[in-house]
Amino acid sequence: MTRSVIVVAGVLEREGRLLIGQRQKRDRHGLKWEFPGGKVEPGETPKDALRRELREELGIEAEIGPEIARYEQCVAGRPALVLLFHRVESYKGEPQPRTFQQILWERPEALPGYDFLDGDLDFIRRLARGQVRLAGRRGG
Repeated sequence: MTRSVIVVAGVLEREGRLLIGQRQKRDRHGLKWEFPGGKVEPGETPKDALRRELREELGIEAEIGPEIARYEQCVAGRPALVLLFHRVESYKGEPQPRTFQQILWERPEALPGYDFLDGDLDFIRRLARGQVRLAGRRGG
C-alpha cells in the first residue's frame, strides 16, 4: 500500500485579499498558481512544515493558525495527497517571491480565474462560494 503524502498550504490574508504564488516556468507544473506551502517532511508537524516552507518561499516568519480545510486528492498511479490549508495568523517580514515567478494579493472571488494546481481547485471553489471562513470569529 502506498503512503499518502501530506501537503500543507498557508492562507495569508491582507485587506480582504489572499496571497497566491505563481510557480517558476522551469518548475514542475510551471506557471501554475498555488498557495504557498509544501510537503510535510518526516518528523515534522504540519504547522512546523508550513512555517519552514513560508520562510523558504516568502522569507517570512509566520504564526500558523488553525486548519481551515482538509481533503484528499487521488491521481491514478501516484500516492494520495492529503491537502491541509492553515490560516496564517500573523507574520514578520514582507513576503518576497523567493521561489515563485511572482506573488499577488487577490480577492477570493477572483481566484477561480487563475490557472491553479489541481490540488488547490477544491479549496478555491469553497473560497469563491464563501464556504471557508478565513478571519475572525462570528457568533452562532
